[in-house]
Amino acid sequence: MAVLVADTLALVSLGVVAVGDSEAVEADPLALCLDAYDVRAPDEVVDELDEMGSYDDRHGRAAQAVLDRVGEMTVQSVELDADFPLDDGENAAVTLANETQADLFLCDEFNRLGLVHASLADTRLVTTPTLLSVFVRAGRLEPDDARALLDDVSESRSWGANSYVQRARSLLDAE
Repeated sequence: MAVLVADTLALVSLGVVAVGDSEAVEADPLALCLDAYDVRAPDEVVDELDEMGSYDDRHGRAAQAVLDRVGEMTVQSVELDADFPLDDGENAAVTLANETQADLFLCDEFNRLGLVHASLADTRLVTTPTLLSVFVRAGRLEPDDARALLDDVSESRSWGANSYVQRARSLLDAE
């Protein structure tokens, strides 16, 4: 099974639909991810999820949904790179991806994707919109459901104007 290391915000993106705030889609992208990959996260990501899960809003409920399933992931400790210019969660997740030679790194830090990509050694960078497309191509998710999930996550995460997400949506529309 392919190893996927995930960052905090990407896990929250997957957890947004799992909390049941939306009637649009019954598919659970978090469950799909946990079924398809050996999902790993560093302690710092779990700490960030725990902090985020303390809030009574959609992101807090999404973080809590991920925490409820953290037993299905491998949580590991890593030593942080003091010179890495992003937060501790991203720092630790990139370090874990490199140390474990993970196949995939799931990250939704759209404003800093270039930096994240350059920091990865031999790991493929994917985002939630890309992962949804992968599930469609693998036959695990219907294109209509993927579009609805992307719309739901985009609304929750305020991705409406993001050109990367718009491009992913257009690719899903072509499916």
